[in-house]
Amino acid sequence: MILQSDGIKPIYVQIAEWIENEVISGSFTTDDKVYSQYQLAEMFNINPATAAKGLNILVDEQILYKKRGLGMFVLEGAKEKILRKRKNETLKGLIRELVVEASRLGVEEKELLQMIKEARRKHDGSD
Repeated sequence: MILQSDGIKPIYVQIAEWIENEVISGSFTTDDKVYSQYQLAEMFNINPATAAKGLNILVDEQILYKKRGLGMFVLEGAKEKILRKRKNETLKGLIRELVVEASRLGVEEKELLQMIKEARRKHDGSD
C-alpha cells in the first residue's frame, strides 16, 4: 500500500484502514500481534506518532487491544465489526452519492438497479 499525502484523508486514518484491510483479508486474525507504531513508521516512512494515532483509532473502535509492554493485538470479532462498520458507513454513503448522481442524470430506479446488477456480475465473474 502506498499512502496518499494529498490531504484528502489523513495519513493516520489511512494507516487504520490499511490495518483493517489486513484483518479483513485474514492477514491478521484474533489475538494476532499487529505492527508496532515504529514498524509502521518505517514501512510507510512516516512519524511514529502518526502511526500510533492510526493504531489508537482501532483501539478506540475496539478492533485492537493493547497488552502493556507487548504491543497491539486483534480483538475477537474484529473482522465482523469492521465489515459491519464499512457496510453501514462507507457503503451506504457511496450508495447515497450514487442515487443523487443518478437522479441528476435522470437515471430511473429500474435502470440504476440494472446497472448495479451488471457491475456485480462483471465483478463476480472476474474474481
